[in-house]
Amino acid sequence: MAIVLWYAVAMYVERVPNRSSPPAVLLRESFRENGRVHKRTLANLSDWPADRVEALRVVLAGGRAAGPLEDAFEIVRTRPHGHVAATLGMLHQLHLDSLIAARRSPERDRVVAMIVARIIDPRSKLATARGLHGETLFSTLGEMLDVEQADEDALYEAMDWLLPRQAQIETKLANRHLTDGTLVLYDVSSTYFEGRHCPLARLGHSRDGKKDKLQIVFGLLCNAEGCPVAVEVFEGNTGDPKTLANQIQKARVRFGIERLVIVGDRGMITSARIRKDLACTEGVDWITALRAPAIRRLVEQKSLQLSLFDTKDLAEISSPLFPDERLVACMNPLLAEERSRKRAELLDATEAALDVVVAATQRPKRPLRGKDQIGLRVGRVIGRFKMAKHFRLEITDTTLRYERDENRIATEAALDGIYVVRTSIAHGLLNAEATVRAYKSLSVVERAFRSLKTVDLKVRPIHHRLADRVRAHVLLCMLAYYVEWHMRRALSPMLFDDDDKQGADLRRDSIVAPAKRSARAEWKAQTKRSPDDGSPVHSFQTLLQDLATIAKNRIRPKLADAPEFDRVTTPTALQTRAFDLLGLRLV
Repeated sequence: MAIVLWYAVAMYVERVPNRSSPPAVLLRESFRENGRVHKRTLANLSDWPADRVEALRVVLAGGRAAGPLEDAFEIVRTRPHGHVAATLGMLHQLHLDSLIAARRSPERDRVVAMIVARIIDPRSKLATARGLHGETLFSTLGEMLDVEQADEDALYEAMDWLLPRQAQIETKLANRHLTDGTLVLYDVSSTYFEGRHCPLARLGHSRDGKKDKLQIVFGLLCNAEGCPVAVEVFEGNTGDPKTLANQIQKARVRFGIERLVIVGDRGMITSARIRKDLACTEGVDWITALRAPAIRRLVEQKSLQLSLFDTKDLAEISSPLFPDERLVACMNPLLAEERSRKRAELLDATEAALDVVVAATQRPKRPLRGKDQIGLRVGRVIGRFKMAKHFRLEITDTTLRYERDENRIATEAALDGIYVVRTSIAHGLLNAEATVRAYKSLSVVERAFRSLKTVDLKVRPIHHRLADRVRAHVLLCMLAYYVEWHMRRALSPMLFDDDDKQGADLRRDSIVAPAKRSARAEWKAQTKRSPDDGSPVHSFQTLLQDLATIAKNRIRPKLADAPEFDRVTTPTALQTRAFDLLGLRLV
C-alpha cells in the first residue's frame, strides 16, 4: 500500500438526492491523490436539525457559525504536526526514501522515522519509539509512516537492515553531488561513548574535552558546497591521517570518480600521507596547508620573505623543500592579533600556575621536595597550557626556577597571521586565490560537525554496544544532516543564516581576509526581522518549534452517531511561507 503525504484536503457538507426519500446529508472530504480527485464520506448527518447542518457548513467553508455549534464538538487529542510535515515532506522531495530502498517496507519506514525524529527531536532509540507509539506519541510522525507499533527492538532491527545498504546509499548520493574532477572536502571528528564494551570505543584524542571517556572517530565526506555524501566510523584511537586512504579508495573505486581534488586540513593531509597515499595515485590532486615548523623553515631558507606582505596579503612562492608543489602564502592581520592575544594569555596563565609550584617548594610546612615530584607538578602545568617551548626551566631537589624564552617567543610571533596553502594542482587549473578559497571551504565541514554533535542532531553521547549499531547510528545522523542541509538552504530567507553569499563575497576585500556577512544577514541579526516582509526570523530549531504549533486535532462530535475526524490547524502567514519555500503543501 503506497503512502501519499502531500495532497490537498477539503471537508464539506453535501446533500445527495435519494429518489422519493429526503436527501441524505453527508459530511465528506475530498482529496487529490496521484493527480486525481477522490472523495470519501466521514459521517451521515441526515438526522441532524437543519440549523445545525447549516452551521457546520458555514464553519467548514471558513465562516463563523451562529449558535451553540462549538458545543457539539470536542477535541479529544492534539498532535504536533507541522514540523513533521515539513521534514518528512523534504525527505520525500529529495527521494531519500527510495534512495535507501526502492520499495517501501516496514524497515524502510522505521529508518525514515528515525531520520526525521533525529531532526525534529533527537533522543535515544527507546524515547524515539515511545514518541512514535499511539499511546505515548508527541507528534504525528508515527501515524504518517504507519510505524506506531514499532518498539525499540524494531528500531534496532531497522538499523541492522540499514547498515548493509550504506555503500549503495553513498554511491547514489555521490552520483547526485559529485562529478569527475570535483572538489571533495574531508575532515574527521570524534565523539564520546557511554560504556566500555564496544570494540570501536578507544581512548584517544578527544575533541569534546572528555579525556576520561572512550570515543569513536568518524570522517565526513562532502562536496564543495558542504553537502554530505558519505561517512565512515573508525576506532577511537585512529589518527586523522590514517583515515585518508580509505576515502580516496572509496571515491575512486566505489564512486567511480577518475579525477578528484581532495581538500583536507594540515593535520589530515600530511607530508607522509602525500608520499604514501597521494603522490603515487593517478588522478588524485590535493589541497592542504603547512604546519608552523615547515613555515619557519621556508623563512629560514629565504623562500618566504615577510616583505612580500608589505603591499599584499597573498603571494605564490616555490621552494626546493616542496618540489612539484605550489605554495600560496597568506597574511591575515586579524589572525595575527588573535594569535598574539592568545599567546600572551597562555603565557600569563602558565606563569601563574608555575608560581603556585614555586610557592609549594618554599612553604615552611611540608614543602614540595624531590626533583621528580617537582617535575611532575611542572609537567601537569606545561601540559595543560602547551607552553613548554617558551620557557626555560631549572629544577633541583628543592627549587624551581623558570623564565620566558624571549627569543623563541619573538621567532614565533614574527609568523603570526601567516599560513601557507600547499597543493598539487597546476596553476592553469586553479589560480592562487581559488586555491585558498578551496582550502577555506573546509569550514562548511566544521559547521556540519557542529550540527551533528551539538546544535541540532546530537550524535553524542553514543550508548550502542555493537560496532555495527554504532556505524548505523552515525549513518542515520549523516542522512538526517543531508535532509537538514537542504532544508536550511531552502529556508535560509527565514533563518539567521546568510542567504546572500554573493553579497557577502562583494564585501570582502580579499579571499585571505576574514569572511563577512552580507548586508541582509546583518539586518536579520540586528532587527531579528526579515528584510523581505518584516516577519520574525528564526534559527533552524526555533522555526521547527514554530511549525510544531500546527497541530492535527482529533475531533469528536457530541451529538448523533458520527465518527471522529481530524482537522489540521490553519497555518500562520509565516508557517505558510515556510512550506512555500520548501515547495510543499500542508495536510
